[in-house]
Amino acid sequence: MGSHSVKAIVSLRERKEFLYHLLNDIKALDMMIKEDVFEKDIQRIGAEQELCLVDKNFLPSNQALKILEKINDKHFTTELALFNLEINLDPYELGGHCFSKIDKELTKFISEADKVAHSIEENKIILTGILPTLEKSDLIFENITPHTRYRVLNKVLRDIRGDDFMLKIKGVDELIINHKSILFEGCNTSFQMHLQIPINQIVEKYNWAQVIAGPVLSISANSPLLLGRELWSETRIALFQQSVDLRNRSYLLREQKPRVSFGTDWLKESFIELYQDDIVRYTPLLTTEIDEDAIMILKEGKVPKLQALNIHNGTIYRWNRLCYGQNNGIPHMRIENRYIPAGPTIKDEVANTMFWVGLMQGMPEKYKDFHLKMSFKEVKENFVNAARTGINTFFNWFGKGLSAKKLILSELLPIARDGLIKSGVALEDVEFYLNIIKKRTESRRTGAEWIKDSNRHLKTSMPRNIANATMTAHMYNNQKAGKPVHEWKIAKEDNVLNLNVNITKLDKFMTTEVFVVKENDLVELVAKIMEWKNIHHIPVVDDLNKVTGIITDTNLMDILGKDQKLIVAKDIMIKKIITVDSETSIEKANSIMIENKIGCLPILEMGELVGILTKNDLNNLLQS
Repeated sequence: MGSHSVKAIVSLRERKEFLYHLLNDIKALDMMIKEDVFEKDIQRIGAEQELCLVDKNFLPSNQALKILEKINDKHFTTELALFNLEINLDPYELGGHCFSKIDKELTKFISEADKVAHSIEENKIILTGILPTLEKSDLIFENITPHTRYRVLNKVLRDIRGDDFMLKIKGVDELIINHKSILFEGCNTSFQMHLQIPINQIVEKYNWAQVIAGPVLSISANSPLLLGRELWSETRIALFQQSVDLRNRSYLLREQKPRVSFGTDWLKESFIELYQDDIVRYTPLLTTEIDEDAIMILKEGKVPKLQALNIHNGTIYRWNRLCYGQNNGIPHMRIENRYIPAGPTIKDEVANTMFWVGLMQGMPEKYKDFHLKMSFKEVKENFVNAARTGINTFFNWFGKGLSAKKLILSELLPIARDGLIKSGVALEDVEFYLNIIKKRTESRRTGAEWIKDSNRHLKTSMPRNIANATMTAHMYNNQKAGKPVHEWKIAKEDNVLNLNVNITKLDKFMTTEVFVVKENDLVELVAKIMEWKNIHHIPVVDDLNKVTGIITDTNLMDILGKDQKLIVAKDIMIKKIITVDSETSIEKANSIMIENKIGCLPILEMGELVGILTKNDLNNLLQS
């Protein structure tokens, strides 16, 4: 989490002052390494839990500030979007029952937060990498949390790009969309893990963290949907990179790499290389009131905060990020794992954390000098492939080709177990949480696979938005039950939504994939479209794509036996059509359809067709 008291660098003077402090911090850090002032003989683990907020219909809720105020706990803080919150857990010394303590602490925090959320208009807490019910209409500037850091960062990034951001992600489906703010980054909800590393092991352990990133991601994937499209198993990886990508203007020669990055090469001699590379590649964006000269602080025998370095580091999002911090005035370095998604349950998250920490601690001798045996491009390719295909990934692993399942079961779980035992972690914790990873791997039931299977099943019998809300309701119920995801059953068309049809609007539940025909399309084509797509109503549009009529099964029945060669859509369409807008309630739409004895309602916004509601859709909603 970055500092909230920041401002954009807008003047030459601000830029010069910030760069002075940034370079000074690098010198101070180098001095601290040589003087051996970093904490020794202790390792700590920590975590940051990002949460999604939904309303009683499992749609995004922007009540974060109200919920945060009522929770009134320093562990909770804001996130970029008003439909997210974050919990910063206390660090634990690695060993004993540290992982089950994290489990208990998280369970307590989330249970309390869920109760508070429920007291405010029946809101709820969801753990998921990307909330399935998010729509583009939720990702507006007004839903950015009104804190200076977020608003400043949004303005700076837009000013640098000079135009809208663009997403282009291709998976099973494809998403191509322009957006005007960085709030698409707010779609990402993660469980960020921290591991304090002894200073003499940083280079080796950071490189090892890069090696294991792909396999760890493959078994943790939980974000296959974005705006209703099925994309990557862990779509957050592509989404985060593109949502804050500055590479547009050709004169920004220092912005040739995305600020969200896996990296470009191994560390060689010192971890300072990482910070040096960031200064070379990325122009500073933000500054603050810097109240120290790091070199002078060191000469006085004190420990500097390295404010400039931390601010610059906070605007560069490596998936494995190196962080400087202090414990009771003693400096330390830690690796922050940023690629793991939130959810599906607390126990799944703790299992992911233990798996990663165990691998970090248990690196075997045979893998030392791995940078001589495996190219960085191979490691990076493994990571990207894991984001795309999750548990179905095939990895390049030190000259061998291994499936994710085989690699995890035969190679990585034993390494993780040894690393945890060596670190003094309680055996019962090791067996319990690593067994979750084992069972998840054997069953190939990750969060991503459960979401994909559930979404595909539900969409066979209900519109996309209703299917997404139904699936999210099942997700919430499963999380409350506390069973890890490998025990979840596929989501069914159960009565889980409990919609208030009197006030619930159509905008989130209408069918948005609408097939239309032109006024001069042959009726034979109209009939075939309705037959092939199994639909009973089809809107008719003119050359300006304005709705001018609608054709039903009955209209087609009326011309059976006639010569249809010259009959076109406008000859048989119903010209007097009844439409509504997306603000109409479900109950009102139902009344209109009953009173007028019609089977569908086209939904218009500013005269444009944006969706359709049919009797089948309505029945699904009324039964929810």
